[in-house]
Amino acid sequence: MIVAALPDDLASAIPTPARVDRRTLSVLRAYFMLTKPRVIELLLVTTVPAMVIAAGKLPGIGLIGAVLLGGALSAGGANTINCWIERDRDQVMKRTHSRPLPQGDVSPRAALIFGLALEAIAFVWLAITVNLLSAALSVTAMLFYVFVYTIWLKPRSPQNIVIGGAAGAVPALVGWASVTGSLAVPAWIMFAIVFCWTPPHFWALSVRYRDDYAKAGIPMLPVVVGIAAASRQILVYAIVTVVVSLALVPASGVGWIYGITALFSGGMFVAGAASLVADPTPERAMKLFHYSNTYLALLFVAIAVDVLVRAG
Repeated sequence: MIVAALPDDLASAIPTPARVDRRTLSVLRAYFMLTKPRVIELLLVTTVPAMVIAAGKLPGIGLIGAVLLGGALSAGGANTINCWIERDRDQVMKRTHSRPLPQGDVSPRAALIFGLALEAIAFVWLAITVNLLSAALSVTAMLFYVFVYTIWLKPRSPQNIVIGGAAGAVPALVGWASVTGSLAVPAWIMFAIVFCWTPPHFWALSVRYRDDYAKAGIPMLPVVVGIAAASRQILVYAIVTVVVSLALVPASGVGWIYGITALFSGGMFVAGAASLVADPTPERAMKLFHYSNTYLALLFVAIAVDVLVRAG
């Protein structure tokens, strides 16, 4: 072969199908990681159960697919724009310095265009295949996340995630609106569950990466008030989250499956937060952080299961 006859350094510079494929896959992976897929998974967990409880049964698969695709595109666009705005801070923090923009895998201009394109596609898709309210809610969540949380609150206030967490609670509203074309009390309670859950979830992570946030100049609560005081606030918000979750029972008519799950999983959530107060260490905080993901998933899965069992 001609390539084999060339010097090693020159031969390695000649593109081959294998090298092109690897490069393409690397670029695609970089764009995919800009969307923060793990965050998207968690957001979508709250969407389908909201659809189920709004319909009183399993909605059509086509509608579920349309809402999930639109929600994933919208959340991915918002996360990509967030990465574009925070690229300099991400460079400083150990937890985030390996993201595509700090690593130079994607140019800032390309990332911004990609994020805006995802948002535009998501809005059009949801407006055409679902309804205008769902599309408007998704865009509103993006605008709130980008402008209120990322640009305004995050670099200025230790309460950033308390207010900014509203953006992550919107998918529950989108799920309800996709079925009914309107919003009602149960939808707002599901919104409130995620809203109240977000501070203890994110503050637990912030305890683990407190030095990172301090280095980047981000006033997360554990940085400003210390780990012990932040742990006490985590416990308060965990208790509030459980109380709000139980309010869904009288407001929506969900039954014993959801009620027992909310009590049991919520009790463990509060116990984990109490353990962090007693032992405010990064290791204990990460245990609570990981369980908080499980807790939210269990809660919303229980909503869907409860409705489907009673409907069947």
